[in-house]
Amino acid sequence: MALLSRAPCSTISQLEKTRIFKKQCFSFVNVNNNVVFSKPTCLVPVALSMSSTTEPIRELETQSSKNFNIPIMVNGCSGQMGKAVIQAADSIGLQVLPESFGSQEESGLVIEVCGKEILLHGPFDRERVLASIFDKYPNMIVVDYTVPSAVNDNAELYCKVGVPFVMGTTGGDRDKLYKTVENSKVYAVISPQMGKQVVAFLAAMEIMAKQFPGAFTGYSLQVLESHQSSKVDTSGTAKAVISCFQKLGVSFDIKKIQKIRNPSQQIVVVGVPEEHLDAHAFHMYHLISPDQTVSFEFQHNVCGRSTYAEGTVDAVIFLSKKVQLQADKRIYSMIDVLREGNMR
Repeated sequence: MALLSRAPCSTISQLEKTRIFKKQCFSFVNVNNNVVFSKPTCLVPVALSMSSTTEPIRELETQSSKNFNIPIMVNGCSGQMGKAVIQAADSIGLQVLPESFGSQEESGLVIEVCGKEILLHGPFDRERVLASIFDKYPNMIVVDYTVPSAVNDNAELYCKVGVPFVMGTTGGDRDKLYKTVENSKVYAVISPQMGKQVVAFLAAMEIMAKQFPGAFTGYSLQVLESHQSSKVDTSGTAKAVISCFQKLGVSFDIKKIQKIRNPSQQIVVVGVPEEHLDAHAFHMYHLISPDQTVSFEFQHNVCGRSTYAEGTVDAVIFLSKKVQLQADKRIYSMIDVLREGNMR
């Protein structure tokens, strides 16, 4: 489902002449005896920059020049997601702290991200290190992009020391994670999906499912999701969307999700740009009526990590405000961040 922004009246005719946007058409092909979506006839519509309109540009410049003066410690900064968060944080003036938690093998290493040297600490003596940093920067926020196996131990550490945190790492025992935070007085944003627009789409699907239960009863569903080859598990976002479709009356077995992890198939069948094979999230949902006279297609594709990093930075700013206000609620999701209505 592509959402196109309305262009200024003075540019509509030019857009019509250039014919930038074309209708996407999908067919189905057989891959390893499974029916999947074929490559679209064109890429997802790109955002256009209207140079004739100056006010939005000035507004963006004003926003980007803000210095929020929030100390941020990014744990897992040696990973691609951690690096992306540091870049996004640094670009708007957050204070990226020169220390981070990593693996035992990384202990003592100093890495450079965005021109900043960051000392990596291994799993030993982390409590003393974190307490010392927190004492020096009492208004700091921790961002966690480590590994699933570290989620619960890290959350327990943050709560023990009393440091507010944004948990972007997926996996771990999620029930235990929430219970750990609930039993502490720590503020946290916990979300396996940090892409703001994707979260908004999921929220819209939830609203539709609640208000129009059974609206798609009898429809059949085909789902394809493509991620980098290193992702072994099925997309949690795809599962969430399917859950909404099930509430809308669609019968679908999660096991029938088509997971594409082969790079050659991702290029030829799915249409993933080659430069984003190591970091992408493509999702396609195709609904067909019982008599096959009506069909619906939903699609959301992400290339790279910038959208997740920017969402994480928004979560940091949001959480910092809640801490300062001593809000009654302490555990938040990205839905709460979106509802605040003041994202960059």
